[in-house]
Amino acid sequence: MSEARLSSKGQITVPRDIRERLKLKLGDKVRFRIADSGQVVVEAARYHIGELYGLLRRKGQKPISPEAMDEAIRHRFKAP
Repeated sequence: MSEARLSSKGQITVPRDIRERLKLKLGDKVRFRIADSGQVVVEAARYHIGELYGLLRRKGQKPISPEAMDEAIRHRFKAP
């Protein structure tokens, strides 16, 4: 069982074995929730695909159609 100490600012350091188990990296977020049993559950914050919409959009970049993407893939992986 891992333990962490609460700082005067209300912060904790997630113990190494927990970080490894949750596959947490620098900058990752965690979620805390209280289960029906009253236990506190700590989870790696994973995102629903809908939350990622527009993440790669760049200012001035035009959207690319799925057909254009398929064509680029065919062109890139064309057999010699």
